[in-house]
Amino acid sequence: MSVTVHREGLEAGRLDIFVDGAFAFTLTLLAIGGAEIPHDVDKMVHILGDVPAAAACFAQMARFWHGHVQWRTHCTRATRPGLFLSMLLVFFALIVVYPLHMVYASLFNVLSAGHLSSDFGLHNAAEAKALFAIYGFTYFCMSGTLALLFRHAAQVASTHGEDDFVPRMRAVLWLIPAGVGALSAIVALSLPDHAPGWTFALPGLVYTLLMSMGWISRRMRARAGRPE
Repeated sequence: MSVTVHREGLEAGRLDIFVDGAFAFTLTLLAIGGAEIPHDVDKMVHILGDVPAAAACFAQMARFWHGHVQWRTHCTRATRPGLFLSMLLVFFALIVVYPLHMVYASLFNVLSAGHLSSDFGLHNAAEAKALFAIYGFTYFCMSGTLALLFRHAAQVASTHGEDDFVPRMRAVLWLIPAGVGALSAIVALSLPDHAPGWTFALPGLVYTLLMSMGWISRRMRARAGRPE
């Protein structure tokens, strides 16, 4: 192993440790109850009402983190674009964590008629618009950064004569949630404050378009003659 390859391996490993630690920190921000320790059963039951929202947030952040893990399998070399985009992903992760929790807290609060995540609720149309717009924009930033990371991985693979199909495919797939997040933000900002209450569910329903990712992935693999 050459000195250059060894150094790049160390740099890549240190970057991954930093990114992993940053995502772990964002997950601690989602911990139910925070630093507050319940001193009676009623308080404990109240805090446990945040569990569904916390679980949904955990799954979403884990998905973004796993996207970075997958990127590293296709870009094992330490590169400046990879470093910059990874740092950008961490920056956006620290921003998205709060609107992410607020979106899911409000969702479970509505679905449970106020029994779950009872400390949080949307009070008017302006708040709903702002929340979905901020979340959609941060979702766009996170997904778009991962799309750029995989695009960079494909470029590195192509430069070194390696197979670049999978990173190219994943770059396209991450563009879907990026577009969905942007569309959701646009829909939210387009709704007038006096619109019927049910219309403010539309920005959230836009995220059902993410279900197309599996079908698009299968189509891309089939066209390229690649196995599932």
